[in-house]
Formats: sequence, C-alpha cells, structure tokens
Amino acid sequence: MPTRTGPTPSSPRPCPSPGIDTRPSSDSGPTRRRLLRQGLWGSALVVAPALVPAALAQGALAPTPRQTEGPYYPVRFPSDSDGDLLRNGLMRYVDGQPVWVEGRVTDTQGVPLAGGTVEIWQCDADGHYHHPGDGDKAAPAFQGFGRVVLGRDGRYRFRTIRPAPYTGRTPHIHFKVRLPDRELLTTQMYVAGDPGNANDFLWRRLSAAERAALTVPFSPSADGMRAEFALVVQA
Repeated sequence: MPTRTGPTPSSPRPCPSPGIDTRPSSDSGPTRRRLLRQGLWGSALVVAPALVPAALAQGALAPTPRQTEGPYYPVRFPSDSDGDLLRNGLMRYVDGQPVWVEGRVTDTQGVPLAGGTVEIWQCDADGHYHHPGDGDKAAPAFQGFGRVVLGRDGRYRFRTIRPAPYTGRTPHIHFKVRLPDRELLTTQMYVAGDPGNANDFLWRRLSAAERAALTVPFSPSADGMRAEFALVVQA
C-alpha cells in the first residue's frame, strides 16, 4: 500500500477550529528535545506523581509499532474535526455499530504526553473513505476523521463506529500522534478476533508481540461498546 503524507493542520484543537502546524522547526536540536522531555516530566509530576516511580521501577515501555499511513489520509480536513465521528456538522451518522475508542498516550517512561494530539481516520460502514483516491464515496454524515488534544493525564476518547473492512484490508482504524512541532507516531489499530486479520497483508507481517500491541478487543461498557488502545511514543 503506498504511503503519502497529506496536508498538515495549522494548530491543535479538540473541536472544529484550525489544525496544527507540523512544519519542521529550526529549533529542534538536542537542547529543544531535552527541554521538551523536561516539560513532559514536569507535567506528569504535578498531575500524577505516583506514575513516575512506578514507570521507573518497571523500566522502559516498548514503543507502539509503526504502520503505514496508507493512501487515504485526508487531503482536506472536514470543517467538523472533533472527537465525535458520528456527527458531521448537523448531520448524524446512523450506520455501523457505534463504539468508543479511547486510551492513554505516554512516552517510553510512562509519562503522559500532555498537550499532544491524536488523530484517527477510517472508512465508513460501507468501506469508503472521504478521499478523492476512493472516489469521495464516504457517507456525508460520517465525519471520517477526528482530532483530540491530550490532557495532562494523556488520555484521548473518540466516538466512532466499529471499523469495517474494505477490499484487501481487514477492519482497522488509522492513528497519528503529534506534538506541535513534529509527528511522533503513525500506526493502525485492529479488532481482536476478526476473521479478516489472518488474511491482511499488514497484520500478517507483525510479530506476535506487535500483534498484541495493535490488536484490541471491543467489550461492553456502561455507555456502549468500547476499545482501550494504549499508545507509547518516543518523545
């Protein structure tokens, strides 16, 4: 599957406002990275000091495996780009199975990625993306792309549909994690137990440990079906 990079939003936002600027920064050398790490540690110490010694005791966490962006990263972002993919403006999407997809983003020491952003994009229940390469055939009411800003605890939450298959691919959701000045991770989340996984060319290439990291169950919860997908980045 070819990899392409779509347009970069201009500023982070949890709801439909301008995107984020991910152009390379001229101030991205070792000093910049050191200050960034110190800032992330400072946020975690204020919010959840108990997490730091626990993470240190356990050692470094394994980074989430990277996967291809695929050909359908948006070339233009919907005016409604918040965390609810079942509403696109005033339209409501009623096809597919509604689910919550949520989790926590940390660095390899277990420190929450406060202030980062998580993006997801996926096809609609009929297997179509909002993308000219797919004929722009996705249902207008399905937002198809969402972005949320991580709080101090590093958690994110999206309202969307259980991912659907399309020709050649097992059900999956694309993920991208960013800081304001750079992209940290692009990967895909798969559905545990889906019969299409064993025939998917990307899933088959994963090791057992990588499959365990990227393949998650959807389970009943008090407010509907949900999947918990933890992300670990090298910040």
